Amino acid sequence: MIEASSPSSPYSFGDQLIGSWRTGRASTTTTVTDPYTGKALLDIADADSEDVAEAFTTSRAAQLEWGAAPPGERADVLRRAVDIIERRREEIITWLIQESGSTRMKATAEWNAVRAITLHASTLPHLAEGRILPSDVPGKENRNYRKPVGVVSVISPWNWPAHLTSRTVVPALALGNSVVIKPSLETPVTGGFLFGRIFDEAGLPQGVLNVVSGPASAIGDAFVLNPLSPVLSFTGSTPVGRRIASQVALGPRLKRVALELGGNNPLVVLDDADLELATKAAVFGRFFHQGEICISANRIIVQDAVYNRFVELYVDRVRDLKFGDPNEADTVVGPLISRRQLDGVLDLLTRSRAQGATTLLGGSPEGLVLPPHILTDVTNDMAVASNEIFGPVAPILRATDEDDALRLANDTEYGLSSAVFSGDGERALAFAHRVEAGMTHINDSPVVDMPNAPFGGEKNSGLGRYGTHALLDELTRQHWISVQHTARTYPF
Repeated sequence: MIEASSPSSPYSFGDQLIGSWRTGRASTTTTVTDPYTGKALLDIADADSEDVAEAFTTSRAAQLEWGAAPPGERADVLRRAVDIIERRREEIITWLIQESGSTRMKATAEWNAVRAITLHASTLPHLAEGRILPSDVPGKENRNYRKPVGVVSVISPWNWPAHLTSRTVVPALALGNSVVIKPSLETPVTGGFLFGRIFDEAGLPQGVLNVVSGPASAIGDAFVLNPLSPVLSFTGSTPVGRRIASQVALGPRLKRVALELGGNNPLVVLDDADLELATKAAVFGRFFHQGEICISANRIIVQDAVYNRFVELYVDRVRDLKFGDPNEADTVVGPLISRRQLDGVLDLLTRSRAQGATTLLGGSPEGLVLPPHILTDVTNDMAVASNEIFGPVAPILRATDEDDALRLANDTEYGLSSAVFSGDGERALAFAHRVEAGMTHINDSPVVDMPNAPFGGEKNSGLGRYGTHALLDELTRQHWISVQHTARTYPF
């Protein structure tokens, strides 16, 4: 089933290999390391552009038969995949901890998300309904068929690799498409090969799912521009997403592009909010998975009347968060994914302090683990407020009133997730409607993702929507076939 590159040394996941697994043709290898211990987990032979082309060719050939399979057959494969995900729960969680630096609580949440997506997607094969459309032409029957798009390309990220890969890959397979995955080099197992193993064991026909791993500089263009794939899903940074969108626009084939990009998500606390509730949500929303979440609460905006009390409660709660070994069950903040990521967060801190921000809580890094930081006296133009942090740093901004809070919330190029806290439901709803974002959560953290909800952003946070039902349109095409049952009268 899996063509192109695969691990050049064995690793512990799965035991039934049905498909074709082989090493990549490139002369280079990628070493995958544990970001907490620095230990090398495995070496992977990189794919080259020839591997990429072969993966798409194989995928296209296999899709024709898979797309014609009865919906019940496709649903059965997904249900078997759910069984495998459940049986191999601890293996998957362990790989997420070791490869992506996930804390055990985050890895468990990610496992739950993958299971939920796969279970929910198993209903999709029977939901791809066609329609009979009315006609003004006597004797004409208009049939609108919904069919698979063909080959779906997926470029997955390193922060929630299994979850953010599964949300496209699994619905695509359910709807009769084949898939080629290019995982992040930081997480090629949990963002790619993991799914090869699961669906291999679940009995997915050979060639339907393919994984290619290699540096973007070597295979990125070949992957993005391959003409056999009409749909590309990318999750990652806004600059890279912009480049991909421009490449596709000028490429050999027009493609649908689904982009889930950066976020600078506001969590707004109005003056009538339940401060205990808001504090708990803001701590979770900022420090879960050490802030390496696209929908994390990147800016905490608090109305002036309750600002001082909120900050007091927030500092007290964050001070008790455990940081360090991600494998320990009560660790909240684990290692950042790489030295490069840590250096980027430290640079934001340095620049923001120079701009006038005050550090209320902090500490020096221990390896790649950065203790939780809280900054006050933050304005929207400071580095930590104008950039996506992707680290355990909480900037708290003061708003003079509700209108000022809304202005601060919307004063960003991004528009992914958001949250607002108020004791008045109607007031919160009115505020939520004015937030320029794809998602707004009332009296909850902005870190919310459900398999049946339309996940996505506005402005420079991306294009399209994820979620199994939202993907029905993204991952299928409509084919209008008319049948003229009686002889038609033409004007000449």
